[in-house]
Amino acid sequence: MWRSLASNMLTILSVVLFLMAGVILWGKAQYTAEGPLEVAICLRVDRGANIGRVSRDLESAGAVRSGAIFRMGADYSDKAGQLKAGSFLVRPGASMADIVDQVTRGGANSCGTEIVYRVGVTRTLAQVRELEPATNKFVKQVEFNLIADEAPAEYTRVREDSDTRYRISMAEGVTSWQVVEALKAIDFLEGEVAEVPAEGMLAPDAYEVVPGTQRGAVLAEMQEVQTLRLAAAWESRQDGLPLNSPEELLILASIIEKETGLPDERGQVASVFVNRLNRGMRLQTDPTVIYGVTKGKGVLGRGLRQSELRKVTRWNTYVIEGLPITPIANPGKASLEAAAAPDTSGFVFFVADGTGGHAFASTLEEHNRNVAEWRKVEAERAKADN
Repeated sequence: MWRSLASNMLTILSVVLFLMAGVILWGKAQYTAEGPLEVAICLRVDRGANIGRVSRDLESAGAVRSGAIFRMGADYSDKAGQLKAGSFLVRPGASMADIVDQVTRGGANSCGTEIVYRVGVTRTLAQVRELEPATNKFVKQVEFNLIADEAPAEYTRVREDSDTRYRISMAEGVTSWQVVEALKAIDFLEGEVAEVPAEGMLAPDAYEVVPGTQRGAVLAEMQEVQTLRLAAAWESRQDGLPLNSPEELLILASIIEKETGLPDERGQVASVFVNRLNRGMRLQTDPTVIYGVTKGKGVLGRGLRQSELRKVTRWNTYVIEGLPITPIANPGKASLEAAAAPDTSGFVFFVADGTGGHAFASTLEEHNRNVAEWRKVEAERAKADN
């Protein structure tokens, strides 16, 4: 009898263990399998939240099939206690294992709200925008002039959220003074700026920052990136360029940057100035004259006067030979590359063509015809405005 009972108990125990093993294997398979989410979502994990709260949010959003398996998997992998606060983009089909790894690994937020400070040539804008998970594109919520306008309520509200991201986006062609003034206006940055960095040595790009970041640290990062870009452009430069140093390449790139905003034209514009330098012709470019007037402190806001075109400054390429003494703005990577590898052309003239681009010419006669066409466009526009 006892033998029979013991035998039956062993059989039952074996069956139970077998079933438990099957359940565990099934749970592991569910934990690592592709998830049910069809459209991406932005999962927000608040400070102080626990894995149970996260599992319920995911279950409600249809991102996991079982909150219980999600919690057990996090516990089993010893990650339940490593939960990080933030906003996380959960992509379609993400497994529970993927999501656990994502919300416990930390790092920069991958979705949610961000504030972008756009440092431009004419103004600095603060833009609040939010990532739309379904399209993976940012949607602008509000935008205002950081220096001239009062901050709207929406901007103030998102500034109080702990998971708001911050980015400084520096446009090509801004001056170092403009960058410093913008950084001064961003009130969550800290530290004084002892002096304005050398013109041309700040790299136009986007930079992630957090409250408390030192302004000097932001400028140092911009300088480091530009130093690397300039070195790479100089290393890859064409043979025979009329440039004697990386500094001269930087000056030329800054002029190219200010003369055209069209990517396809940079090589042609570069060829004009290189051809002029090779022929001993003056560069005769208005942006250099403007820099001699403003020293990079803001925009001129009007046309150049004849007296300014004739005035001798170290930047006025209508009266001096060769390149100006310093860059006239901070050029982007594409303009550095254009200065290092200009198009091969016979062009020595160019003028606006009315479409946002320029008409290029190899002879003065051809250039004069292009100028006449541009004057017609100007006259037609003036007539339309009246």
